[in-house]
Parts: sequence; C-alpha cells; structure tokens
Amino acid sequence: MERNKDVLDKSLEIPVVELRHVEKYYGEMHALKDINLSVERGEVVVLIGPSGSGKSTLCRTINRLETIKSGEIRIEGKKLPEGGKELAELRTQIGMVFQSFNLFAHRTILDNVMMGPIDVLKRPEEEVKKEALELLKRVGVDSQADKFPAKLSGGQQQRAAIARSLAMHPKVMLFDEPTSALDPEMIQEVLDVMTELAHEGMTMIVVTHEMNFARRVADRVVFMADGSIIEEAAPDEFFTNPKSERAREFLDSINRH
Repeated sequence: MERNKDVLDKSLEIPVVELRHVEKYYGEMHALKDINLSVERGEVVVLIGPSGSGKSTLCRTINRLETIKSGEIRIEGKKLPEGGKELAELRTQIGMVFQSFNLFAHRTILDNVMMGPIDVLKRPEEEVKKEALELLKRVGVDSQADKFPAKLSGGQQQRAAIARSLAMHPKVMLFDEPTSALDPEMIQEVLDVMTELAHEGMTMIVVTHEMNFARRVADRVVFMADGSIIEEAAPDEFFTNPKSERAREFLDSINRH
C-alpha cells in the first residue's frame, strides 16, 4: 500500500520532532549521550537496539515523562516546556502508547477514549462520542465499547489504547514497545493497526523488538546501544548492510534466535 504523504517539499518543513544534543543521566548512569534526531511529518522512525540501550528513555523524553540534563527537544519547532500549563498543552499533541495499556479500569472502553477530548480539549460530548466509536471501529474493537478493560484481551486493550491516543488528534504518536506485554497471537493484531496508521501518514516513533515490522513499515531505522545512536538508515540498507560492528553483532544475535 502506498503511503499517503501529501507533502510538498520536506526541505521546507520544520521537523515534527527534533532532539538536539540531548543528555540524560540516572544518577551516575549516562542514559542518553548527545542524542540528535529529527523526525519529519508522516515519517515512521523505528528505534531498535539491545535492552538498556536508551530507546525507551529517548521515547519518554519527547513528552517529558523523563527529564533531560541538557540539550533541547522541539515539537514543530517549539521548544518543549519545562512544565506547567504549556507542557500540559503540548502533551495533548503527543500520543503515547505504552507496554502496559494504562486504561482506566473503572471506565468502559468508550469512556476511556472519550475522556481526553471532553476533559482536556473541552469538546462537545455527542461529537466526541461519535468520533470515539469510529476510532474503536477503525482499530477493530467497536463491539467492546461498553465493556470494562478487564473483559478485553491484551491485544484488544492495546488497540483501545491506540484509539484513545488518536482521539486527541496528535501530531506524533510515540509507541514504547507496545507489543512486548502481549501473547504472541495478539502481537500481529496490534502491529496491523500500527501499519495502517503508517500508511495513512501518521508521524510515528516506535520502540520495538519486532524486526519484521521495522523492516516493512519504517522509513528509517535508528539503532541505539549504550545510550548513543550508533547508526540510522533505511530498513533495507540497515538490515542487509549495517555499517557498525555493534549493529552487526545485534543483528547476528537476533538471527541466531
């Protein structure tokens, strides 16, 4: 399927997400080292690498779930605020899907999707409900709308979590290992929804161990190790001809399993 990227000239566009010389520490541990990364509108960037390489930390700094020591992060050219109302407003433009689904257990699936647009964006309830049902249908769980999260499978809960993020009309979607907590048979149903979003032109940053997804859907693969970006390339180039010894070792270890 062709990607719907009706963009005139990428060179004239401000990146949707830009990290400049970002440094992050956990105590003495240097978690992110001089991270420089730009993500264009409609681009799908997949972060891969060994456990502990800084992928999830990088992802979580983009909406300040993790603070940084130095450097700067920009969303559509606007520097990410330190906190307060400005940060809260900017966060509404950044969708985030976690390993754990983080749905409100005491609210129905439909209520989970409607809460943000009503409580945060102050949109009218009837309008939001109509759109929420359309989103649940889009991710294939509309028949579960009136159920509570505990009644859904993990794959259904994660698809509902994606619908909840989409309800806020985000400028970028961050996925932090969204399939790692799922049973194997549920992984593909979530990846299928993510693939469809990519085809529709959603800007996405995805942390994942699903190499087939990275190979098929990414515009760019960013390989991280020890808190640094070691290399980045188009998927075909990265998977067939990695430039660094560290990436070759990583791919060899995956292929042996």
